Formats: sequence, structure tokens, C-alpha cells
Amino acid sequence: GTEPLQSREPADAAVCWLHGDVSLSLSLSSPAVNPCCYFPCQNQGVCVRVGLRGYECDCTRTGYYGANCTSPEFWTRLHNLLKPSPAFYHFILTHFKWFWDIINSTFIRGTLMRLVLTVRANLIPSPPTFNSDYGYISWEAYANVSYYTRVLPPVPDDCPTPMGTKGKLHLPDPQLLAERFLLRQKFEADPRGTNMMFAFFAQHFTHQFFKTSGKMGRGFTKALGHGVDLGHLYGDNLQRQHQLRLFRDGKLKFQVVDGEVYPPMVTEAPVHMVYPSGVPQEQQLAVGQEVFGLVPGLMMYATIWLREHNRVCDLLKRDHPTWSDEQLFQTARLILIGETIKIVVEDYVQHLSGYYLSLKFDPELLFGSQFQYRNRIAVEFNQLYHWHGLMPDSFIIQGQEYSYKQFLYNTSMLMDYGVEALVESFSKQVAGRIGGGHTINANVLHVAVGVIKESRQLRLQPFNEYRKRFGMKPYKSFQELTGEEEKAAELEELYGDIDALEFYPGLLLEKPQPNGIFGESMVEIGAPFSLKGLFGNPICSPEYWKPSTFGGATGFEIVKTASLQKLVCLNVKKCPYVAFHVPDTAEHGSPRAAGSSTEL
Repeated sequence: GTEPLQSREPADAAVCWLHGDVSLSLSLSSPAVNPCCYFPCQNQGVCVRVGLRGYECDCTRTGYYGANCTSPEFWTRLHNLLKPSPAFYHFILTHFKWFWDIINSTFIRGTLMRLVLTVRANLIPSPPTFNSDYGYISWEAYANVSYYTRVLPPVPDDCPTPMGTKGKLHLPDPQLLAERFLLRQKFEADPRGTNMMFAFFAQHFTHQFFKTSGKMGRGFTKALGHGVDLGHLYGDNLQRQHQLRLFRDGKLKFQVVDGEVYPPMVTEAPVHMVYPSGVPQEQQLAVGQEVFGLVPGLMMYATIWLREHNRVCDLLKRDHPTWSDEQLFQTARLILIGETIKIVVEDYVQHLSGYYLSLKFDPELLFGSQFQYRNRIAVEFNQLYHWHGLMPDSFIIQGQEYSYKQFLYNTSMLMDYGVEALVESFSKQVAGRIGGGHTINANVLHVAVGVIKESRQLRLQPFNEYRKRFGMKPYKSFQELTGEEEKAAELEELYGDIDALEFYPGLLLEKPQPNGIFGESMVEIGAPFSLKGLFGNPICSPEYWKPSTFGGATGFEIVKTASLQKLVCLNVKKCPYVAFHVPDTAEHGSPRAAGSSTEL
């Protein structure tokens, strides 16, 4: 049938599900299973229950028709025929450097960047659709920004198994999963040379929009800006922002120690910070994000951005002596948001991708396309972004080794060493690989256990359903997923079916790409969320993207030329080695593994 909507009763003996892969007979006497538990609708079709046992797939605008949205329309068929696999794209983009060096100096760079953006961002529904309480489109899910959104609706409550209909009646114990498959046996340096500077940037940056609400529960967030709003610098509410502000020249409160600027103490800026009970108020630094006291790496970035904000305020005041404190503050904030996005696209994502194509932050690339300048953080993005494999076995600061116990909540390290020394040390210490299993240090393994528990509370769909949703082929076996036999056999034993594998374990246990920090799925699912969140920021819209928004040509120029290097070096006295990868072997001796005792 060519009707986009077709109703089907699964009770007529054997029904062919999922484009004929699985034949399933339902006898009339069995209690009615919710047919949507079988995830029958392919290619982004929407499953709706009809009657007592029936369902229909809404195939509108999917490019497919038929009962389960499995028959491609003509143009879809053609497109599918010509479209190379993600693995092919990845290969081309990470090889032939000579070719890309030429491309990068032509207009083709912009054209390809536009393509990357539109193809990726189009995978994210905008406005957002479901959330953890609503597996169907609803006004509440749209309007209530206290929820994280989700790309795929939850597994229905009334399914035969926790993963729908596949797999066992009980999922494997999260602690067991983590210890058996995720716990690090031996540190493996990331083959791409990712360093701790990158790891702490990732943690610092993402904690402005990942702030799951303890009070309201999983599936809810306190970061209502849903994107790059720099709430981790300015606070996630107005009261906190006001306590952190100086109310003079647009600046944030600060203190000077040994001639260097640092965040103020909580005695000066009375905001709630999370510290162990033993830490006296005089040692608690006050910053936008309440958890940043946890690691010196986070407080280091908080300090760098604080200095940058106040530096930008000075430049703005010079150009606009008549401006009020409020206008200086607000404009500086927009400039810093712009700098952040520029650095994330051209330094951070560039490093992460391993592409030879030079990524470009230029909002004007999208001005000719349909694009929604809005963003809502998804549960799946939050789950995926737990990259604790990056963390080393110990931290090396200027040749001195620190254990987790000595490093966590260390309140004196930042001022003892100063920003330059920390930047240099973190830039030279290699981070761990994220994907491939057995990558997480014992000190942070509990986080991974928490992620798996949360995904069950929120009833995330199976890993293979997410692969399909993001344009990849579902894995047919655990061997295909892991690329080996041993782990695959154990997983088979625990889960019973590759189609019952959970989202987060799937992402972490997938075989990494050649020389990659993680597997194909992390990239193919993570990149759309990331790019949509960066370019969906209002400052990237035609209405905002102009010099006046940023206080004139000077401010606009700061945004357009920002880099990690400049961010650090304009805010310290002596410029250290700073990058998201360890120094090249040629330049600075061998890239060093964490915990080895050689001097830096």
C-alpha cells in the first residue's frame, strides 16, 4: 500500500515485523503485548497504538511508505544508493592530507562545512519532541524546559522485557557490567595524543548544560539555558549571577594573590559551592558552577575565563565610556559565548574529529538554509558525554605526581602552582582512550555505574535503535560490535541478544575507529547534538551575528579570532605550551604516558 498511514492488527497469526527480519506469531489467547514494544516503525516512522492490539506507523516525511515505513520512495532509493557509509566519509576525511591542505585554502572548505552542519543538525528534531515522561508529542514536553528532551521515546512501560521484546527479563547488574567490561586494567594512552587540557575543557564546558536536578530527579535539568549560555561562569540563575558580579565596569568579583587574579572566596561572593564539610570557607572559591571545586583543572578554567571576562570589559569600556555596568556585563557575556563556540568548533571538535578538513565557525554558512536557532539538551547527549576514560591513573604537575586522593578537592594547588604551570602540565600529560572497553580508572568507575542505572530509570531504547536513528546499520552480533570474541561472548551471555544491548555500554564497548579515541557510534550520534547546540545558539542567528551585538568591530573581532592559545596567553604573564594534544614527538621528546616518572 502507498498510504503513509496504515493500521495493522498483529493478531492475525504470523505477522512479518521489521521488514521481514523477524517473524513473530501471536496467538489470540496471549495477553495483548503493546505492539510498539517491537519498535516496528523503521526510518523514523512514529508508532501509535490503535484499537486493542493494533498499531500504525506514521511515515509522514520519512521518505518511506508501507505498514512499517520500510518501502523507500523513488528519491529515497536513489539517495540510499549513492550515499556512502559513515566509515567511508571518516576514511576520506582522515586521510590524504595533501588533498585537504589544498581544499582548506579554497571556498570548498566553507561549502563542505555547510554540508557537515546541515546533514548533522538535521538529525536532531527541532523544536524538541519527547521527554522522559512523554513518549508522544505534547505541549508539556515542548514547553517545560525543566526536562531534558529525548530523540527516541522511552521503551513503553508494559513491554515483555526491559529492552522491548528482545533480550532477557532482567538486565545485567550495573556494577558487574562496569567491573567486567569498563574497569581499566592498564592505562592506554589515547592514540591521537589527547591531553588533560582537553579532558578538563570537556568537563568544564559541558557542565554548563549538563546539570541533572537532584531534587526533581533524573530526566530533569537545572541548566535551563539548554546550551552554551556560560551559566558555569555566570551562574544558572539571576540571584547567583548578582552575587558573583562586582557591579562596576561590567566585571565579575575577583581576588588578587601574588599579583594574579583568581575567583573570589565564598566569604566575598556568598554563593553555594559544593565542598566536603572539612573545607573552611576561606578556602572555597566562588564560581558560576557549584561543583567546580572538585578538581583543580576545573578551577583553572574558571580562573582563565574570569580573567577573560574582566579583560573584555576593559576593552569595551575603552570604546564605550558612556555604557552602564549592565550593558558592559551583558555584552562581555555575549563575546565570551562567541569565543567559547569558536574555540569548541575550531580547536576542540577539530581535535576530536581527527579530520584533515579544517572545521570553520562561521554562522553565515547557514544563513541561506532552513535552520532553527534554538536548542534543547537531550538525555542521550548527556549519557553519551560521560568520557571518564580520559582520566589518567594519577596527575602530574611539573614532574610531581598526585593521586586522586591528593588531587580531588585540592584547594591550594591552583594558587600554589599558578595558571601557567597547570596549563603547561595538563597540556603535556596524555589522556586515556575512551572507547574499546576497560578504559575507566577505578576512582571514577562509580560514575559509569550511575549512568547505566539512570538509563534504566529513563528507559532508553536499545543501542541498535539509536544506530538506526542516526543513519547507521544495526550490529548483527556482539562480535561485530567489539571486533573480538571474548568480550563478545560474555556480553552475549549477559544480554542474550545484540538488539537488547543498552545505549551507554554499546557506545563504550564498540571497537574504536582506527587511531580513534572511540567508535563510530559516539561520533555519529554525538556530532549532531554537538553541532546543533553550537550553531543553534541565538548569537549565530542573522539578527544577532553583527558587530553591534558584540559592542562593535573590536568585540566582533575577538569572537572571530578566538582560540585556545589566545584565551590562555592573553590572560597569563608568560605563555606556556597550550593545546588539546600532547606535544609532537619531534618537538618535545616522546609524548609521555601518565604516571611515568620522566621529567616533563
